[in-house]
Amino acid sequence: MSDVRDIDPDKLKMFSFGVFTQLSGAVTAGMIHLGDKLGLFAALAEGGDAITTQQLADAVGLDERWVREWAHNQAAAKVIQVDTSVSPETFSLSAEAVAVLASPDHVAFGMGMFHRFPQTIGALEHMPESFRSGLGHDYDSHGCEGAVGIEKSFEPWMRHHLLDTVLPALDGVVERLERGATVIDIGCGAGGAVLMMAERFPNSTFVGYDISDHALERAAERLATSGLSNARFVDPRVEAMPTDGSCDLVTTFDCIHDMTRPQEMMHSIRSAVAADGTWLLVDIKGRDTFAENVEKNPMAALMYGISVLSCMSSALSEPDGAGLGTLGLPASKAKQMSETAGFSRFRQMDVDHSVNSFYEVRV
Repeated sequence: MSDVRDIDPDKLKMFSFGVFTQLSGAVTAGMIHLGDKLGLFAALAEGGDAITTQQLADAVGLDERWVREWAHNQAAAKVIQVDTSVSPETFSLSAEAVAVLASPDHVAFGMGMFHRFPQTIGALEHMPESFRSGLGHDYDSHGCEGAVGIEKSFEPWMRHHLLDTVLPALDGVVERLERGATVIDIGCGAGGAVLMMAERFPNSTFVGYDISDHALERAAERLATSGLSNARFVDPRVEAMPTDGSCDLVTTFDCIHDMTRPQEMMHSIRSAVAADGTWLLVDIKGRDTFAENVEKNPMAALMYGISVLSCMSSALSEPDGAGLGTLGLPASKAKQMSETAGFSRFRQMDVDHSVNSFYEVRV
């Protein structure tokens, strides 16, 4: 341990500032969660011009004093805009803020992780024991809001790009889906991808598999609302995935790195996919080393932290789990594991996504 007499007072101040900046970010993230949950961002977006906190509070039926303190946090963090040249001060959202904070259909909508922020942070209560035992917790430990949060995180981009960008980039897949194909989506979550594909391609059949009770319940609700008859959702522990090579397309979206037995899953996918079929593997864009992740990913610290609280925890939720973690499936490892499972063709697709990499995998 360094002698306290060696401490540079200026460096000490800067280090303390850096540490408490992290705490500031965490607290502000909680306030963003409240802004989304209470409809404050939506009200600011609908208000158009700058409004006072009294007008904002009235719009959503909340107490003005609480809304004012929330608004001061968000303005200080530059999440929302404030005009202090008038009295009382007024608040508004930039066009970019409206897209990220208050437009669920916009490709940049970012409230998913904030939706499940209390559940993610709540996982801290279990972490000391996980660090001691080595065992993590599955996604259902985050409750039903965890499943909704994941749905809200990934589906805005998917709604804009899955059908019109990603699937057409796969060799011959769209034509096959139009004729009629057998498709399974593993780790389907709340079912968004399955429902999008099932609606677009009525001649094909789709089955979503997941082991999360909360996700399957949400998927079933959405399926009932959709009126679609060519899709269904099942727990693979109740109804096993096919092993007869009958699937024309297998998809996995952001789930392989979360699995306790990812290599076994890849073998199962190989058994399910037809000899001329396709596996669309989508997973978090990791690099081969920690140094590369830090250099090339400005959100590396966030992702390693989320890994501890969620992704790696899920991947270690059974004894001897693989524990890949959020950034644990770079292209090199994905290729090596797919080859071990019996696939011979692996292509990284030219799909622009800030978080994910896309791979076309074939026998």
